[in-house]
Amino acid sequence: MDLMRLAPVLMLLVLAGGCTAGTSNSTTTQSVAPVESDPQGFAKWTDAVPEYRFTAGDRVKVQFLLTPEMGEEAIVAPDGMIGLRAAGQVQTAGLSATELQEAIRKSSRHTLVDPIVTASLVDSPGAKVFVGGMVSRPGAFAIDGRRGPMEAVLLAGGFSPEARMDQVVLIRRSPRNQPMLRTVDLRSFASLGTADGDLPLMPGDIVFVPRNRISEVDLWIDQFINRFLPFQKVFSYTVNRNPATGGVF
Repeated sequence: MDLMRLAPVLMLLVLAGGCTAGTSNSTTTQSVAPVESDPQGFAKWTDAVPEYRFTAGDRVKVQFLLTPEMGEEAIVAPDGMIGLRAAGQVQTAGLSATELQEAIRKSSRHTLVDPIVTASLVDSPGAKVFVGGMVSRPGAFAIDGRRGPMEAVLLAGGFSPEARMDQVVLIRRSPRNQPMLRTVDLRSFASLGTADGDLPLMPGDIVFVPRNRISEVDLWIDQFINRFLPFQKVFSYTVNRNPATGGVF
């Protein structure tokens, strides 16, 4: 295949690589090039602590100001509900304390007159961060106490050899419950102890470790060059010489 005939094939493969990178079964990380300054589709990053949102496994304390005898503690069930004497079954998972108080107040009106409700978190074994990408064991991990992105990566078994340590992605919900994105340089944190890499994680945070650029190129070559082009990169040939004339034929 000469170069003129090969060029259209290469162009098609480049386009195919762009179209199929998100659906290939050979990698779950795809090609990620995070832009921290103005990431499309994300809210502007803020370090303001978002309001905690309850999740399954949390222990919640509910109190009624005018009828304290109706107060009780309840554990958020796997379906996200809690059961209360005054309010019955109340959807709790995903709500903030303020939102849960309003939901309980409305549900308990058939039992109590103008209830004044407070709801607070007692224990949060269900609080987790989610770690994915180029780590040994991606998954959800419980966080107790202060944890940073590096500790989350270590909980996930550490970086894989293909990891891009200098652009680890952190995704978090803003105080308005909108997704925000920023990148963290864990390479500098590990070698220099830079404060940027010690950002405290919040429940529900997503830590994603992209594939490094060299690995992305190697993967592209394997998927869209080695497997598709109809020629071998290694070949052999034989030269026959005429013993009489010394010529080649």
